[in-house]
Amino acid sequence: MRFLSVLKGDIRFQFRYGFYFIYALFTLLYVLILQLVGEQWQARVAVLMIYSDPAVLGLFFMGAILQFEKDEHTLHSLVVSLLKPGEYVLSKLCSLSIIATLVALSIAGFGTVVAHPVLVGSTIFIGSCLFSSLGLVLATKTDTLNQFIFATIPCLLVISIPAALYILRPGSPWMLLHPGVSIIELCLSGEHRVLAGVSLLLWTSGVLYYTVQTTRAFFNTLGGVKR
Repeated sequence: MRFLSVLKGDIRFQFRYGFYFIYALFTLLYVLILQLVGEQWQARVAVLMIYSDPAVLGLFFMGAILQFEKDEHTLHSLVVSLLKPGEYVLSKLCSLSIIATLVALSIAGFGTVVAHPVLVGSTIFIGSCLFSSLGLVLATKTDTLNQFIFATIPCLLVISIPAALYILRPGSPWMLLHPGVSIIELCLSGEHRVLAGVSLLLWTSGVLYYTVQTTRAFFNTLGGVKR
């Protein structure tokens, strides 16, 4: 119940500050662009949009959210409450991943542009959790929004370049060791989707564990002790 209360609060915060409106505008823009793309490329372009917008933007929004909570001293209230770091992290990840999944399904046309909408939706939800976790780690280790943005640049390059190359020209199955490539393979429902699924789950689990530990340490610096 405590987790659900925090999750509802995060969703209300994101709605109030225009997250849903911004995502709706991007979704409309992407859907319009897809109408101009030839049918032979439409699915791949849609997957590229799904990957670059709903999944990766979670990384940037997480930094903005945490910086806002720092400025408003919301975090100081949280660390002295009964809320655990794991609950805080999961609430943030789930709230952003819900938006990402809705946008991904809209871009995919609920199966009319990209096949297997259930696979696409679940993949983007997990992938968004992964990228948002990275954003949360970077946000806890930087003091200002500018510092956070600079810190995300190398991270974004590592995330994006292999995935973009793979979507244009699929390569060796060894590339699926990269989580972004795994997301692309799953969204395209490729022949190596089982291996891609295992890779994505392992990456997300590992990064999520590290994020919880990093958040716990960050909470302790604010004066709260979370176990």
